Amino acid sequence: MKTKSDRLLALDILQSLMKGNGTLSSQLSNTATQFPEANLPLIQEYTYGVCRWLHRLEIILARLIDKPLRKKDLDIHCLLLLGLYQLYYMRTPDHAAINETVAMSRRLGKDWSSKLVNAVLRNAQRKQESFDAETATPSMAGYSHPDWMIKAMQVDWPDHWEDILIKNNIHAPMTLRVNKRCLDRELYLAQLAKAGITAKQGRLSTTSIILENPVDVGQLPGFSEGQISVQDETSQLVVDLLAPGPDSRCLDACSAPGGKTCALLESQPDNMELLALDNNESRLERVRENLSRLQLHATIICANAQDTASWWDGKPFDSILLDAPCTGTGVIRRHPDIKLLRQADDVSRLAAIQQQLLRSLWPCLKTGGRMLYSTCSILKAENSLQIRAFLASAHDAKLVDITLPGAISCTAGLQFLPGQNNLDGFYYALLEKV
Repeated sequence: MKTKSDRLLALDILQSLMKGNGTLSSQLSNTATQFPEANLPLIQEYTYGVCRWLHRLEIILARLIDKPLRKKDLDIHCLLLLGLYQLYYMRTPDHAAINETVAMSRRLGKDWSSKLVNAVLRNAQRKQESFDAETATPSMAGYSHPDWMIKAMQVDWPDHWEDILIKNNIHAPMTLRVNKRCLDRELYLAQLAKAGITAKQGRLSTTSIILENPVDVGQLPGFSEGQISVQDETSQLVVDLLAPGPDSRCLDACSAPGGKTCALLESQPDNMELLALDNNESRLERVRENLSRLQLHATIICANAQDTASWWDGKPFDSILLDAPCTGTGVIRRHPDIKLLRQADDVSRLAAIQQQLLRSLWPCLKTGGRMLYSTCSILKAENSLQIRAFLASAHDAKLVDITLPGAISCTAGLQFLPGQNNLDGFYYALLEKV
């Protein structure tokens, strides 16, 4: 029997995020494990929605409440945000959204807050039209991003920053990668049509399919048999850019959760040796699960990629994929909790890690081999400036010219911006050891 309502589970997740515990993905995964009977799509709507519009909701709440709630009343603060989201963004009737939120305050054992919750939400209902005008784009509240992030995008992308912020708040499409070891894209499109799922082929990757509407993976024909995987089209492009050959030795240096690892193996079934490396054992379980479902094999090692002495056998790799840890500012539309979890000082901290990874892994590449550096960030400190700094210090490294339709050419490498042709924000730079 379900011990918590879906709203209460959503509230627990929001509080954990506010306290800096985990991510939306990890929290939802834990909820699915502990409460398999919960309405996960509804919980996802609540939590992703509040995170997507958090900064706008916080500004509205500040207009409606006389003074901030105490730290120990974080649950009531999150409850008010959840109620505002229901009022302004969901189809729940206003009276139901208000009554349910007031009732939830009592379930939390804080009867004193019920009058406050009721008053705030009824006032929000009356003032919705004026708040919509006050916090509409192009106001800062309308963009619903932290100030530091807005300023960083204005500096890096003066001609694109506003479009980036707007598209970050739009839902991303569900994109699939067809496993060419099993079938071709046209055949799978026919399977989707037979199942009543409307889809079209992607523009850039020969393995990509874009669904008109998201569906549960259990509804996808052949998913459990390994015919397809869920992966954005920009992420699929690493296969064509790195292009490992048959009988080659390849390293996926930051492999979890394994989407790119599996894509590389699917692209080259002829005895390619692949080492999947990551420093997080629990995330490597996802790699193992994906490999098992797709009936693929890779050597998996849990280790810090920078500490090459702990995992490298000294035999050079023909190709290395370094999908570096980053701020994730190119995939906010898929992970809106990035707005909450990332802070301004994360940029320099992650840039230092990226530079260390580049320098540590470069000696593992054979002469004539290639390394593909990629991130799902759009900040230049993590991308083009990072690669320029590395090229200045590594005299045996050469930048390889690459072209992709629609990608923006940077001083080093290529950049897709989020929402551009409905793609995720992604950066690539291809390096060759000479």
